[in-house]
Amino acid sequence: MKLRHAAAAVAACALVLALPGSALAAEGQFHYKYTDDSGQEQRVILDDPDSGECINLYAVGSDDVEPGYAPQNQTDSWVTVYADADCTGSPWRLRPMGRPATDHLRVRSVRFEVRGEPGRA
Repeated sequence: MKLRHAAAAVAACALVLALPGSALAAEGQFHYKYTDDSGQEQRVILDDPDSGECINLYAVGSDDVEPGYAPQNQTDSWVTVYADADCTGSPWRLRPMGRPATDHLRVRSVRFEVRGEPGRA
């Protein structure tokens, strides 16, 4: 009986180890720029951002500050960028591993598409 439990535990561990990384994270980096309070341009990088949920971006995710600009999607997932916080306002989709968008594209929040579910973003 103990051998059966040990075999089941080994099989369970092997299954867990065989599973790929989180399917709910885009792999790669998402970049954007913003101008801080002193007028200096800053660049922010999100590493492996969560997918399927709205992300209000650091330093620009509130309607009380100037929005970010020039987003670049270097992840393996499509992303929708939004002009306003909480994934509202004008949306714009950016392809995976794309070039930087123009400085005129304003961004406050983003939603990365869950891989394998096109159009979810």
